[in-house]
Amino acid sequence: MRISMKNNALKKILIADDDRAIRTVLERALGRAGHKVKLASNGRTLWSWVADGEGDLVITDVVMPDENGLDLVQRIREVRPNLKVIVMSAQSTLLTAVKANERGAYEYLPKPFDLTELIGVVDRALQDTSDGGGSAPKEPEEQLPLIGRSPAMQNIYRTLARLMTTDLTVMITGESGTGKELVARALHDYGKRRNGPFIAINMAAIPRDLVEAELFGHERGAFTGATARGIGRFEQAERGTLFLDEIGDMPLDAQTRLLRVLQNGEYTTVGGRTPVKTDVRIIAATHRDPGRHVKNGHFREDLYYRLNVVPIRLPPLRERVQDIPELVEHFFARGAEDGLPFKTLDSSALDLLLNHGWSGNVRELENLVQRLAALYSDEVITAEIVGMELVDAQAIGTSGELDDETFAEAVERHLAKTFASSQGGLPQTGLYTRVLHEMERPLIALTLSATGGNQIKAAEILGLNRNTLRKKIRELDIEVVRGPR
Repeated sequence: MRISMKNNALKKILIADDDRAIRTVLERALGRAGHKVKLASNGRTLWSWVADGEGDLVITDVVMPDENGLDLVQRIREVRPNLKVIVMSAQSTLLTAVKANERGAYEYLPKPFDLTELIGVVDRALQDTSDGGGSAPKEPEEQLPLIGRSPAMQNIYRTLARLMTTDLTVMITGESGTGKELVARALHDYGKRRNGPFIAINMAAIPRDLVEAELFGHERGAFTGATARGIGRFEQAERGTLFLDEIGDMPLDAQTRLLRVLQNGEYTTVGGRTPVKTDVRIIAATHRDPGRHVKNGHFREDLYYRLNVVPIRLPPLRERVQDIPELVEHFFARGAEDGLPFKTLDSSALDLLLNHGWSGNVRELENLVQRLAALYSDEVITAEIVGMELVDAQAIGTSGELDDETFAEAVERHLAKTFASSQGGLPQTGLYTRVLHEMERPLIALTLSATGGNQIKAAEILGLNRNTLRKKIRELDIEVVRGPR
């Protein structure tokens, strides 16, 4: 009886890992999935099997006693280009993911891995008939533009690695301070356009009436003050990458012109008549919710879909607090390179950082570490010092209005503090009811105040039945003060 190849039955998988426990787990899981498995504890044995023509798929660790798995991937690709290789590594950095992709790995999985995900990757690899290899461009420099080994960051590393050999347009979303420009720079520095320019422009920092001239350039006499031809950012970024930060702040007229560039690959300067061909990769970023911006009419829907080909969401620091120790060490080390004394944190000080809300995200953490290194002579920073700095920073951060903060962002910031201050990071049960209760009272009170205590008008503004409003006033014990409106 012939077994269908669709089920990948009777396929031989070669595994190399110096960890006996991992070899055992993989052997059992893949065996249950119907595969033959052959195990090796070193790269030399694996290479001999591959050279002899064995195996339908390879799974290899990166660090082994006698061989670097990434080097092995490259050699396998040279002698058997159709043999898929899955790379695993506990050294889960962006560089590892990028190198695995560039040397021709079919997939990269950080350790510890999810067995269900691994089985899925194995099945896809066995069914894939393409050669699936990378283009083997120049190796990236040994530096880490992004720091962190949390699951959230691992997903980002894998996404970035897959994008390095493409020119796809990318939309990066995330709160201020999460590192959106770092991601954009990584896509450029390790991608196809690394030899071209990287031009970054913050749309929120440009006067609205100058946006088009800034992007596309202008001819002499195009507007008052244009005494000479001006080169735009598209021309500066030719054959490279143009990073449009805070794309949500772009005026609608400029959005229309940008859409034409993405559709036709050409633009005209302000005051010009001749179309100019352009070869630029676009990476956009925003701290706002682009979908909400589309719904309220502030952003063109067709442009949104043109830019959002590959969406990347950067998690706030509070969603990856396990990365904080590594980030702290990195920032202290970088400060030492700039002439600051190297510091460390004691365990209690680190605990304070792990439970902080981090409304300013990684940028806030970096600033804190720099202050600690510059202002304190202690080689080991204590919890008392960190606590004082966090209190001072919070006082400064809340002393003024957060002009650009949306209501949703304000609520999220408050809730993050609630979770961070709770025992074990989990508030008491009934959180949903408590939050709604806390929001209802100021909402109704402020509306009544704005209407001079006119309950009919307040109910209309709130979208509530008058009787419902009266009930809420009683339940929430809101004092109604009548006055002019």
